[in-house]
Formats: sequence, structure tokens, C-alpha cells
Amino acid sequence: MDTKMKAAIRRNYCSPDQIQVEEIVQASLLENEILIKVHATTVNRTDCANLTAKPFIMRFVLGLLKPRQAILGTDFAGEVLQVGKKVNTVKIGDQVMGFNDTDLGSQTEMILVKEEDIHPIPEGINFNKAVASLEGAHYAYSFIQKVNIQTGQKIFINGATGAIGNALLQFVRQYDVYITVTCNTKNIELIKSLGADKIIDYTKEDFTLSTEKYDYIFDAVGKSTFGKCKSILKENGVYISSELGPYSQNIFYSLFTPIFGKKKVKFPIPYPTKESIPFIIKHLKDETFDPVIDRTYPLEEVREAYQYVIAGQKTGNVILSMTE
Repeated sequence: MDTKMKAAIRRNYCSPDQIQVEEIVQASLLENEILIKVHATTVNRTDCANLTAKPFIMRFVLGLLKPRQAILGTDFAGEVLQVGKKVNTVKIGDQVMGFNDTDLGSQTEMILVKEEDIHPIPEGINFNKAVASLEGAHYAYSFIQKVNIQTGQKIFINGATGAIGNALLQFVRQYDVYITVTCNTKNIELIKSLGADKIIDYTKEDFTLSTEKYDYIFDAVGKSTFGKCKSILKENGVYISSELGPYSQNIFYSLFTPIFGKKKVKFPIPYPTKESIPFIIKHLKDETFDPVIDRTYPLEEVREAYQYVIAGQKTGNVILSMTE
């Protein structure tokens, strides 16, 4: 008998109002696969790029004319329901999580994954907190691996309230450095509690006009540019953005600034999840990372969740709950 499940579907690149929640047939379990009951997933910036194929470069990864994967979603936290004959590392009932930024198809009640794509949820961490620890923190890990943070340095984080920014702030806080961040007025106390030394309210002040200079500028929201930030970088400072830049210039800057200038751009090509997620899990266990959760939506309100995230005002993570 076929098992049916609900899933968030888009068969063409589209806007949030065209997402459909449909009942589909669950594919058969292969001998090297694991069937997961999804309890929670997030709606994140990567999901929004996968939904709309913006920037256009996403089409070369997801499918040029239309997405190869109809089900949305890049991360999950859930429970093992079945295991294939060749699976050795997990058993039925285990609580696991996973992330893949190229349309994992996780915004559904059940998902089939390979053994190498899952990680154990640490004891004491619930499904919402587990899934909120993945996408943004994965990219934050890439930022800090691209530089050599030293005691006494000054670090600037543009956009500390997003999923990348709040994870990045908490990871960088583990070093003996001075951290300045930007955030909006309503989140000043939250960001202060996460360890920022100085906070600039971007609704009232342009941080690029600062008289301070920084060793590293981490543009976690990708809303500034190397050109605008160059004046507040130290002589050998580094600028890293989560985005390609208005004209995709950050890729080219990362190739040429190390040759032609002292101030450099580095592009944070993501590391494999087999490196980033164990790092995240360690910080969850050590209680040095506590992901921020903004709000939770049921699957039936997936359109509203995407609209909220695309509006660019979320704080931390937006959860999509798959269970009552």
C-alpha cells in the first residue's frame, strides 16, 4: 500500500504565493536509504533562492528551465522511521538532523536520505532548536574558516540578527576579540546578550562612516560592498560577504585583490557539511551556541513563511513545523 504525505511543492521557479501544499506518494525505501519523519524544517535565505532561482546562477545548480526537485526545503530535524538493509550507523527511533543547500526536498512529512547526509541531534536539544542550528550556522562556519582570527583583533559583523549573523557572532565570541555589529533597534538587547561589544543601529547610522578600522568585516546579510567597506578596513584587512555582490563582483575581487592590493576580498565557498555540522554540534553541546528562533509556522502556512523571510526582516530562524 502506498504511503501518502503532505509536502510544499513548486514545479517551476515562482513567488511564495504559488507554492502548493499537496499530498504525494512517498517513494520506496532503497537499501542504502533512511526514512525520516520530519518534525521541523526552516524557511531560510537558501530556500528563498531555490524557490525563485534568484540569483540566476541558482539555475545551473537546481535546473536551468525548471527545478529538478519539486519539493522545497534544505534542512530537517526528525526521527528515523525505517532503515535500508545496508544502513549501519542509525536505528529506528534515533533523532537526527541534516542539511543540503541544493534542494534537499525536506519541507514534507517524510523524507528519504542517505546515511552520510544525517547527523545525530545532541541529547537535550529539541527538533526546533536542532533544525535552527543548521543553515545559517553552516555558512557562518565558512566565514571563520576563511580567516585566521587572532587575540586582540577587531571584527565587524554586518547583520547580526539573521541566521548567519547570530551564529557568526556566537562563534566569533569564542575568541578574545572586539566585536562590533549592526542590527535594528528592536534587537539591540538580544544581540548584546549574544556577546557583541559594540552595536550600531543600522536604522539610525551608516556603519561605513565609522572612524574605527577592522581586521575583518563579515557582511552576513550581503547588503554592503567591498568598495563601501574599504575605508574601515585595516591595511591588511579582509572583507567577506554572504552574497555575490550587486554585479557578482565578489568572485572576481576574491581572485584579484590578493594580487593587486593589501585589503582583500575572500569568498566564503561553503565547506562540506561533514565538517561544518560536527563543529555546530560541538558548540550546541558546549552551550556556546544557542540559535535564535523568530517564529514558527505550520506546513499549511508555508506561503506566509516564505513571504516573511523574503521580506528580509526575520530575526534568526523561521521554523516550519511538520507535526501538530
